[in-house]
Amino acid sequence: MYRCEVIDDFKRIASYPKATLIGLTNQLIFLPLIAFGIITMLNLSPMVAVGFMLLAACPGGTTSNLITHVSRGDTALSITLTAISSFVSVITIPLIVSFSLIHFVGEGQAIELPVLPTIAQILVITIVPVSIGMLIRHFFPDFSEKMDKPTRIFSGVIFILIVISIIATNTDIIEQYLFEFGTVSLLLVLTTMGLGFLTAKLFKLNLPQSISIAIESGIQNGTLAIVIANSILQQNDMSLPAAIYSLIMFLPGGLMMWYFGRRKETMN
Repeated sequence: MYRCEVIDDFKRIASYPKATLIGLTNQLIFLPLIAFGIITMLNLSPMVAVGFMLLAACPGGTTSNLITHVSRGDTALSITLTAISSFVSVITIPLIVSFSLIHFVGEGQAIELPVLPTIAQILVITIVPVSIGMLIRHFFPDFSEKMDKPTRIFSGVIFILIVISIIATNTDIIEQYLFEFGTVSLLLVLTTMGLGFLTAKLFKLNLPQSISIAIESGIQNGTLAIVIANSILQQNDMSLPAAIYSLIMFLPGGLMMWYFGRRKETMN
C-alpha cells in the first residue's frame, strides 16, 4: 500500500511540474542570492563568506527528506527536489564557489577550486548514493524498506562524527565566531524557509507541497560543504559555517516537525 501511494505521488509530480519548478527555483536560485545578500549586508570575513556561499550552493540531503516526512509534507516531492538538485549541483557548485572566491577573497589569493576533484566529490557524496537508492527502491522495494532506517542512522552518525571532528580541531575559532556564525545561519535558514513557504502558497500549492518546498529551501547538505572545504580547498575556516549551520537548521526543522507533524490529517 505504501509503495503504491509513493508511486502515485511521483506520477502526480510528473503530471503537475509546477511544485517541482517552484522548489528548484527557491533552492537553486533564491537560496544563493539570499545568502549573498546576507553576507554582503553583514560584511563577513572572506573565508566565512565563501563558506556560506559554498553551503548555499549545496543540494538538500536525506535530512530534509526525513524532516519533510515527519512534518507530513509531500515526501515524494522532497525526494524529487533532492535528486534533481544533486545532479544540477555538479555544475552550480563549481560556478558559485569560483565566483565567491574571486569576489570575496580576490584573485591575488592562492586559493583555487579544482573543478574535476570537486565534481568527483559531488558524485561520490550526492549523485552516486541517490542513484543507487533509486535503483534499489525500484528493483528491490522490500529490501529498501527494511534498510531505510539503518541507512539513515548510519548517515547521521557519520555526519555527526565529521561535525565533531571539525569542532574539536577548531575550538578557538568556534568560541570566537559562534555567535556570528549562528546568527547568520539562523537568519539564512529562516529567510529561505519562509520564502519557500510563501512562494509555494502564492502559486496556490497545497500545504504538504508548501511544507516540502520550505524545508528543501533551508535544509542543506552540510556534509558535502564540509568535505569540499576541507579536502579540496583545504580551508578549515571555510567549513565552519556549514558545521554550525547544520546544527542551527535543526531548530526551525524541529519546529516544523512539531507544528505540522502533530496534525492527525494531512491538510491541503
